[in-house]
Amino acid sequence: MSDAAKWYVIHTYSGYENKVAQNIEKAVENRQLHDLIHEVKIPTETVVELKDNKKREVERKLFPSYVLVKMVMTDDSWYVVRNIRGVTGFVGPSSKPIPLSKAEVEKLGVEEKKVEVDYKVGDTVKVIDGAMEGFVGIVQELDIDNNQVKVAVSMFGRETPVELELSQVVLMDE
Repeated sequence: MSDAAKWYVIHTYSGYENKVAQNIEKAVENRQLHDLIHEVKIPTETVVELKDNKKREVERKLFPSYVLVKMVMTDDSWYVVRNIRGVTGFVGPSSKPIPLSKAEVEKLGVEEKKVEVDYKVGDTVKVIDGAMEGFVGIVQELDIDNNQVKVAVSMFGRETPVELELSQVVLMDE
C-alpha cells in the first residue's frame, strides 16, 4: 500500500468521538505506531450561545459521530483503529477505507497551512487572485494569524481599503 500518510474518516458511536480519539492515541503510544498513525482530530467550531441573557462560547463538533485520522494504511494500522472500542468502521464503500482528497482536507481545514509572506506594512503589492486581480496597492495591515491583509487600492481616483487573504497578494518588484 501507499507509504504516505493520508487522512481517513472513522465512524463512531454517537458521543464516543473524544473517547475513540483518546483510545487511538493511547494505542499508538502503547504499540509504538507513531510511524503509521500520525494524528487524530475531531473537527470542532466555537459558537457563541445566548442562554438566560448570558453569552457563552461553546465548542461544537462539526461532524458528530466522526473522527479524522492521519495514517499510513497498512493491515496493522487498519486493524488497530478498526478494533478500538466505539469505532463502527471506516468511511468508504463496504468499509474499505477511502482517504480524503487534498481538496477535502483543505475544505475541512484539518491541516493548518502556515503562510509566509515576504511583504510588510507599507510595501507595494499586486493582487494576483480574486475580484481585485491585477490591482496594485499598499499594505496597511497584516493579520497573519487570521490569514488576512488589508491593502489600500486606488479605484476611481480614491484609496479604497480591501481585505484579502495573504496568498492573494505578492510583493511588487520595484
